[in-house]
Amino acid sequence: MLRAGLKPLLLTCLLLGWSSSSMARNMELPLASVYAAIAPLGSDEPLFSQRADHVVPIASLTKLMTALVILESGLPLDETLEIGRISNTFGKNSPSRLRPGTRVNRLDLMRMSLMSSENLATYTLAANYPGGVPAFVSAMNATAALLGMSQTRFTDPTGLSPDNISTARDLLILTAAVYQYPVIRDLSVQGQADMHFRSPVYSLAYTNTNPLTRNENWNVLLSKTGYLSEAGRCLIMVAEIQGQPVAMVLLDSEGLRTPIGDVGRINRWLRNQPPGEVPVAAAEYARSRIQAMR
Repeated sequence: MLRAGLKPLLLTCLLLGWSSSSMARNMELPLASVYAAIAPLGSDEPLFSQRADHVVPIASLTKLMTALVILESGLPLDETLEIGRISNTFGKNSPSRLRPGTRVNRLDLMRMSLMSSENLATYTLAANYPGGVPAFVSAMNATAALLGMSQTRFTDPTGLSPDNISTARDLLILTAAVYQYPVIRDLSVQGQADMHFRSPVYSLAYTNTNPLTRNENWNVLLSKTGYLSEAGRCLIMVAEIQGQPVAMVLLDSEGLRTPIGDVGRINRWLRNQPPGEVPVAAAEYARSRIQAMR
């Protein structure tokens, strides 16, 4: 059952961070991402946005909502679940190093899901929800509605479906909501993890899909990456910049590290430094995606 406390938590979050008016920038901000929203954490007044109300696929950014529904359910995080197989990958290639039959507790499944975007771990969480995957997806959509994410819809828990859609503005709301949960924050920014399984016995090493979580020059407070061909490269990240938490939603760019380049430009822009230019190939990709909308 969904807790009524979600909205008060979000209202509390709105008190954090800078005011948008106090952080007005005097320089242009070139980004490779086609859709973007940047705001003091919890604010509904972005410091910067572009096409923030366009509804687009969000790929594995979905997994933040999956984690939120799991925590809201109150299901025990130390309960061990059996790894099975994903029933529908929506035509996507979704390899996993997890062996079917492996038993893993919910906390470690969330760890692999958030830090390394492990699809089978994520699916296992949903499959073991009361009522299975259909009930879990219904809970995702109910939570989105409760939060006021009016342009958001989920059809699967992993993000493999291109029909999981939202806007950059809606995702700022989700970012503020999940930030209230220390376990989501901590797991999402864990740089790497060695997972040791007992049944059967084997080990796997996982690395965070956001390299900035392992960069000592950044204080990353929340992170989730995503990719589908329909969605491009996506990133939700909260980072401390000039002593304050800033939420960044970046959707649809080309190139594995392109969102990271955008984050660097945002960081410099917020510090009133020249943000730098977007690489030519990334800019061409963005132009082609924008032209395709017309």
